[in-house]
Amino acid sequence: MKQLLQNMKTGKTTIEEVPVPTQRPGQALVRVAASLVSAGTERMLVECAEKSLVGKARSRPDLVRQVMDKMKREGVLPTVQAAFNRLDQPMALGYSSAGTIISLGDGMEGFKVGQRVACAGGGYAVHAEYNVVPRNLLTALPDSVDFESAAFTTLGAIALHGFRLAEPQIGETVAVIGMGLLGLLASQIAAASGCRVFGIDTNPERVALGSSLGLSACLREQAVDSAQAFTANRGFDVVLICADTSSNDPVELAAVIARDRARIVATGAVGLSFPRKIYYEKELSFVNSRSYGPGRYDPSYEENGRDYPIGYVRWTEGRNFQAVVDLMASGRLKVAPLISHRYPIEKAAEAYEVITGKSKEPFLGILLTYGEKEELKSNKVEFPAVHRPSSAVKLGVLGAGLFANATLLPAIKKIPDIELVGIASAGGLHAQHSAKKFGFAYATSSDDEIINDPHINTVAILTRHDSHSELAVKALQAGKHVFVEKPLAIDEIGLDKVIAALTIDHEPQTETNGSSSTVHGLLTVGFNRRFAPLAIKLSTFLTNRTEPLHVHYRVNAGTIPLTHWTHDPAQGGGRVIGEGCHFVDFLAFLAGAAPVSVSAHALPDGGKYREDNLSMTFTFPDGSIGVVDYLANGDKSFPKERIEVFCGGRVAVLDDFRALEMVHDGRRTVTKKAQDKGWCSEWVAFVRAIREGSQPPIPYEQLIGVTKATFAAMESLRGGQNVNIY
Repeated sequence: MKQLLQNMKTGKTTIEEVPVPTQRPGQALVRVAASLVSAGTERMLVECAEKSLVGKARSRPDLVRQVMDKMKREGVLPTVQAAFNRLDQPMALGYSSAGTIISLGDGMEGFKVGQRVACAGGGYAVHAEYNVVPRNLLTALPDSVDFESAAFTTLGAIALHGFRLAEPQIGETVAVIGMGLLGLLASQIAAASGCRVFGIDTNPERVALGSSLGLSACLREQAVDSAQAFTANRGFDVVLICADTSSNDPVELAAVIARDRARIVATGAVGLSFPRKIYYEKELSFVNSRSYGPGRYDPSYEENGRDYPIGYVRWTEGRNFQAVVDLMASGRLKVAPLISHRYPIEKAAEAYEVITGKSKEPFLGILLTYGEKEELKSNKVEFPAVHRPSSAVKLGVLGAGLFANATLLPAIKKIPDIELVGIASAGGLHAQHSAKKFGFAYATSSDDEIINDPHINTVAILTRHDSHSELAVKALQAGKHVFVEKPLAIDEIGLDKVIAALTIDHEPQTETNGSSSTVHGLLTVGFNRRFAPLAIKLSTFLTNRTEPLHVHYRVNAGTIPLTHWTHDPAQGGGRVIGEGCHFVDFLAFLAGAAPVSVSAHALPDGGKYREDNLSMTFTFPDGSIGVVDYLANGDKSFPKERIEVFCGGRVAVLDDFRALEMVHDGRRTVTKKAQDKGWCSEWVAFVRAIREGSQPPIPYEQLIGVTKATFAAMESLRGGQNVNIY
């Protein structure tokens, strides 16, 4: 399918051929008929992308601070590589579209194939021939609302939510500063609600358009006198700021024309330096409106489809969408007069020449259209790729997120014995980008396309944690070798299924050379740290030990938002299961066995953390003790990891996989290297095992035992007692 993309690194806006996305449970696949270009949000993104690196940095000082912190922690080169990789990721533009449902995932009761819908949401209602959209971001359309009008639904909901925040009453006076697309929608909504509306703008054509829609309006220089006349010198009850400017003039004007104790709501991006005197004297209320309404930025609502009870939250973003559609259906919200341009998707880049001012032509509502599409296009896009017939590993990858692109795929690319066959991501976009960047033969949005491809003998699973065990089982049952980025599973049920798949003999398969053999796929997990060069050196230092070890592993993990998917037990498993397994595995690597018991204790969460400030003490079969202190309450600029080992008159300290200090018999040896956490080495070991038909690079009893140990750690933490793992 065709999709409009923005490259934040080069500044180019392009139309690319991308695999049709695949809907998941709780989502619908929609064939798009029209989408609306946002002259505010999208213009700012495009203009930011077109700036130099210095210009980008000046526009986002918050991100610059994050980069500086990362540089202190990880060094210059890794930070620069990570920053450029993030900039190189394609950005899908658009957040408001309309079309027809052509297929439904599970849990989509109330919707049906063939239904006409409006679609919302950044990353979902994008400028593409097909959109995958969650249920709470879909709104059914009556026959009286055409697709072009419905494409304005999301922007209409932004205007409606801002209006609701002002808590207007019937008969009140409402001033709308800025008669662009948002302002004209807000003005019509206010008039439809029984308010007397007055519009203000600097552009005579927009003032005239407002007047043609039956609204009173004037130019900015006439605003104060006209406002006094319109309100009989009382001032406006409500002022809606819908302008798009860095100037403070809108908030200053709003205060001048407002009455005492009026409500002012900003829905546009404007300067926010307030003149204290007049805001104080009039005791004005000011609210910065946040997008479409309650539910926005809440993953449980937008992604997981959990609605808010109507008795507690009357106007969610989804209900705002429906209200906007109802206003269109009744004729009280007219959007056809607001359309100034239409472009077919093939010429969509021209629309951005208009909104960024390069074409020097006036504009208002810009629509992209998609024509008639009789058949569903393919979820697979092919590319010229390097064919390596003698490679031991014919690789298919599931997942093409930031970790895959920034860390793992660059490491895999360096290994000559791997042929890159196919890569999949649910939306298709990131798979397409990764396929072009790293040289895969094709990109797809279907996991099954990869798993069932007879030319692929090895599958790497780099998806979100909740899918790891299921996909691993499917790939093992298909006779593939499987690499699973940690964790192997997030619960006992998933782990048991993986164990069962490892013990089942697979049916004979015909190999590419024509011979028949019984395929037993090797399984490994992305516990890369045990393969790091300094980790190997540390292990060698402890070779032939005759006493148990004591290992202390301190992790300065840093905070992540409570809404992050990693914290979700059903999706990420929590931070200990999702990431802490790395450090438990390192203990198992040094001890030579999985732990047999664990005791865990945590600091209070205090509403800021979620079971991610804790100390876990593990015991091992030979009496060794390992302590993992996993901490989210530190400073991210401080190095992340430090390991201290004491054993038989020896001491070793490994600092962030950069420096290893070893002390024995009074002699001190220090080795320093560029940070290397073993991502490339783990794949070298995995490829060797596949090529030679040898044992997996990490013993299964350790893979399984470490996973069980993280489950037991959480059980100990919540139960307040020591837990035996086996």
